[in-house]
Amino acid sequence: MDLIVAGQPTLIVPVEDTTQIGQARRSATKAALEAGFDEADTGRVALVTTELSTNVLRHAGRGEIHVAIVPGRDTQGVQVVAVDRGPGFDFAVCLTDGHSTAGSRGEGLGAIRRQSQVMDAHADHRGSVVLSRMYPRGTAQADIRFGATQQALAGEPICGDGWAMALSDSAQGVLLVDGLGHGPAAHRAAAACVEAYVADHDGDPVEVMARLNAAMSGTRGGAVAMVRHAGGTLRYCGVGNIAGSLISADASRGLASHPGIMGMATRRMQAFDFPGATGKLLVMHSDGLQSRWSLRDYPGLANRHPAVVTSVLYRDFDRGRDDVTVFAISLEDRA
Repeated sequence: MDLIVAGQPTLIVPVEDTTQIGQARRSATKAALEAGFDEADTGRVALVTTELSTNVLRHAGRGEIHVAIVPGRDTQGVQVVAVDRGPGFDFAVCLTDGHSTAGSRGEGLGAIRRQSQVMDAHADHRGSVVLSRMYPRGTAQADIRFGATQQALAGEPICGDGWAMALSDSAQGVLLVDGLGHGPAAHRAAAACVEAYVADHDGDPVEVMARLNAAMSGTRGGAVAMVRHAGGTLRYCGVGNIAGSLISADASRGLASHPGIMGMATRRMQAFDFPGATGKLLVMHSDGLQSRWSLRDYPGLANRHPAVVTSVLYRDFDRGRDDVTVFAISLEDRA
């Protein structure tokens, strides 16, 4: 499978009263139509979004619905994530029809599971995140285990961050860029980087980064990091304040970037190799996310779907004063 995709910001719909359930449903339905879903599959998306939104109000009082079109294997899907700061729940128990913590019929999560190709969740005393991914019927193996949550700074019409992902039969590649500052000028810098990566992402990360540096010349520049995972080894190259972590069940290792601004005069870039990366979780984020998080503080979260991971980190560590992007992917041996 060869896939190259440029990411888009996540649509976030606040759910604080019953009128916003309809808004969330309409937003998800629109995404389904854009993804090419037929009437029946679009109806599944509407049903799941309604159930998730209703659960947020019923159990947490308020929260958000995150909507995104996601790439799959030879198709596109719709991702709907419910995010709240409620009391949490036991995911395995609540999947059983008839179980309820709020006096309802207890069918919500079971119905969501039946309509979703992918469903996962994380819940504790800080709140809950429930993920549903839906693809056209007949594409049961479509899911790619990655997650991306991206938002522009409040009040800005456009995001100054960007991300892209390149998958082949032998390698996984990820790019994350944070245009300097925020707003339209930062967006143009990030877009120039993403476009150059999409056009020519093959090769050693140092060589690709040199091409990206040239593509960002004439913009205000920014921070850029990219990885290539192949043959069990992760190769990482970064300039500026993009953070990266390689996470396993019992350890976390930071990925170092060099100081500087891409698009400006920079010293020769250097890549770092991390053997034995297959089976680990890669997390990358712009500096719109606080850096003091640790998945060790969230027992079991590292084993959840990467889209659950990015949603939890965004909920709890968004600085709220800059564009923010959080990306996570399960590293797989594709040889």
